[in-house]
Amino acid sequence: MKIPVTLTFTEELLGTAAADPQIHTEFIASRAPDAKSREQEIAERGAEEVEVRGMSVFPRERGQPFLYDYQIKGFFKDACSCLARVPNTKSSKLKAYRKVIDGTIFIAPRKIFIQTKGEIGDCQRPLRASGPQGERVALAHSETVPAGSRVEFVVELLDDNQWPVVKEWLDYGRLRGIGQWRNSGKGRFTYKADAKAKA
Repeated sequence: MKIPVTLTFTEELLGTAAADPQIHTEFIASRAPDAKSREQEIAERGAEEVEVRGMSVFPRERGQPFLYDYQIKGFFKDACSCLARVPNTKSSKLKAYRKVIDGTIFIAPRKIFIQTKGEIGDCQRPLRASGPQGERVALAHSETVPAGSRVEFVVELLDDNQWPVVKEWLDYGRLRGIGQWRNSGKGRFTYKADAKAKA
């Protein structure tokens, strides 16, 4: 089953890639043993720890910003993790959800170009963390695309019965978005999906 999906962001979307590629190398290499899991580390955790050291941006090709396919999978994992705690949701009944998402749900294309509505901006905000030496505050700085921007991609399901749970995750995007600082509402979206289309 291949389902075309369009996300329209109702709140600005923040970039997650470190502007300085050396930050990715140093930080992610310390956490992940290979290139593939380095990418997954960013997609699933966000770059909050990275951005303390520099600005987070969108990757670009010929000047156009894009999301990677694994960032959509990262959103699915985040949504399922949260919704699994809510009784009677489809997500609460899905066992080994990370394995299911990694092995049976696929996103195409690899680079999902953002159709921006307006100018690319930036967002600065304080980050607070408590540690052994007390609370510390750092300034985080991220590139943004405005609300109204869109992305289009295809969700391929090896099991057609997975569509209701994927739909539940997409519905959740209205409340908790994708990308940086999503706990504040950034990156929220509405969507359209045609489960009957032949993608």
